[in-house]
Amino acid sequence: MSTEYLVPHSQEPYTIVYQDEHLLLVNKPHLLLSVPGKHPLNKECLISRLQDHFPSAKVVHRLDLDTSGIMVIALSAPCHAALSRQFRLRQVAKSYIAVIRGHIEPRQGVIDLPIAADWNNRPRQKICHETGKPSVTRYRTLDQGPDTSRLLLHPLTGRSHQLRLHLQALGHPILGCDLYADPETLARSDRLLLHALRLGFRHPITGRWISEESPCPF
Repeated sequence: MSTEYLVPHSQEPYTIVYQDEHLLLVNKPHLLLSVPGKHPLNKECLISRLQDHFPSAKVVHRLDLDTSGIMVIALSAPCHAALSRQFRLRQVAKSYIAVIRGHIEPRQGVIDLPIAADWNNRPRQKICHETGKPSVTRYRTLDQGPDTSRLLLHPLTGRSHQLRLHLQALGHPILGCDLYADPETLARSDRLLLHALRLGFRHPITGRWISEESPCPF
């Protein structure tokens, strides 16, 4: 069988950040798919590992292969439906850490650029004011190096590659990004420097607000 489409997968174990009878919050390692890929060789993923111990586990949302960080996993169909609704209605608070090329100005602000699929260059997305869907990201600079910045990002929408594409569109691609960074910026890190730091949502059963964090590995 051809290995042309085989993606690398991390041997680093996932960690459970929060657990109860209804849901899990877990830390997904870098270079591990959230769900099985389309190619038969790409079945190694977070949800398959979780289902070895939690057979009822269901993915509510995804992180890219290259992105590490926190994800919520439902352990029942009603919990899955309720959590999915919160994501759909943008009632979930999400925070990411990214390291970008250069110093973004102003140091904090809002990126509001519509995103559409770039059908001629899949899986890439593109900024498109004609066909793109509304896409909004809040950002704040946490720290600066000589030619890099560490940002705290809050995506208010959940488009594919939103954070990568929004920052690239401003001229500040994320270090290690193999889809949107120039070769020099790509070569500055051996991984994508993007991490899902914090996730907050209303517990579907108890109604309690839950907010948990996954420490940034870079």
